Amino acid sequence: MTPSRPFERSAPAPDPTADQATEDAMSNATTVSPAHSASTASTLITNIAALVTNDPSLGDNSPLGLVQDAAVVIEGDRIAWTGDQSKAPATDNRVDAGGRAVLPGFVDSHSHLVFAGDRTQEFNARMSGRPYSAGGIRTTVAATRAATDGELEANVTRYLAEALRQGTTTFETKSGYGLTVEDEARALRVAAAHTDEVTYLGAHIVAPEFAEDPAAYVALVTGEMLDACAPHARWIDVFCEQGAFDGDQARAILTAGQARGLHPRIHANQLSYGPGVRLAVELDAASADHCTHLTDDDVDALANSSTVATLLPGAEFSTRAAWPDARRLLDAGVTVALSTDCNPGSSFTSSVPFCVALAVRDMGMTPDEAVWSATAGGAAALRRTDIGRLTPGAYADLTLLDAPSHVHLAYRPGVPLVTGVWRRGERVL
Repeated sequence: MTPSRPFERSAPAPDPTADQATEDAMSNATTVSPAHSASTASTLITNIAALVTNDPSLGDNSPLGLVQDAAVVIEGDRIAWTGDQSKAPATDNRVDAGGRAVLPGFVDSHSHLVFAGDRTQEFNARMSGRPYSAGGIRTTVAATRAATDGELEANVTRYLAEALRQGTTTFETKSGYGLTVEDEARALRVAAAHTDEVTYLGAHIVAPEFAEDPAAYVALVTGEMLDACAPHARWIDVFCEQGAFDGDQARAILTAGQARGLHPRIHANQLSYGPGVRLAVELDAASADHCTHLTDDDVDALANSSTVATLLPGAEFSTRAAWPDARRLLDAGVTVALSTDCNPGSSFTSSVPFCVALAVRDMGMTPDEAVWSATAGGAAALRRTDIGRLTPGAYADLTLLDAPSHVHLAYRPGVPLVTGVWRRGERVL
């Protein structure tokens, strides 16, 4: 039996039980028989206590574009209308949100989901006092190389279903646990079956076979491996860090990818101060990810660029490392995204709501800023304008909370508040 693929790129087939699922999930839900086919029918979601649109021209004119007593109209896979529910147009179907909050589906712009194996012992040791270093990746590399394609596919499907239940409707994911030509290419093939936001990360660490000759590995990553991987990816990434790749190596890797049509992103300044952030800005990378150890020049460079600073609080939580200073970045005018960094070693969480709560509690963000960064900020980190917002023309990716406000994501940490998810206009939870 083919495993379900909650994030598969093509639109899912209409679910004949969707109306009943809506009624089961929301005590006040009402469904009107459609007048058109599922592909063209319109649906009104009404009685929304607080609607996050991320359009500052709407509602309270804040960055969230918060509309009270709101409604949303979906036509096909797109948003057709948002606004005051008293002004909502007629539609084929109607869903009563029951006084709950609705926000855009979360955009998880940094994850590492194509892997095999387990690093429980490493985590347990680290929680007992051993510091995190980049070398732990090698454990996952060995397990991933030994796994079958079916095992890798099953893992990706499992973690995507887990993320979907928590409101994530768009995600980016990377290779980086194969580090051979074939293993990196097959990781990207697995990822590309689920998302267009696929990143080639052959430069995660130097492959064990090249430990004594990192220059030869960089040549492989920028040569034969890039040739095999570029057709399956949109992005290229590099771990620019002590124990991984230095600034010169990172520049060579990213510029080689650019020459093949891949756009750069970069793991930057996670474990120490370094050249990663400034290299990201120099190369117009879509995102510099982690951004924990920053100089004033790094912050200024980000503030005067189109590069997004993607913060990954799950990694700091799971490694007991210093928290990124989100307040410093935001006050400087840097665009900030929040993401999970879901991976088996340093951040084994698929929960964006958990990361929102961490960002508010430990990184100096307000609840509004954290929610924006996990939706519109993630979209900016992927250079997308068709996701991360609920405005006409955007994809109909919505998350319904069992709460009257998005603030509850931080106010009630750890509580499974997501009670409904629409992806590309289809009810999937």
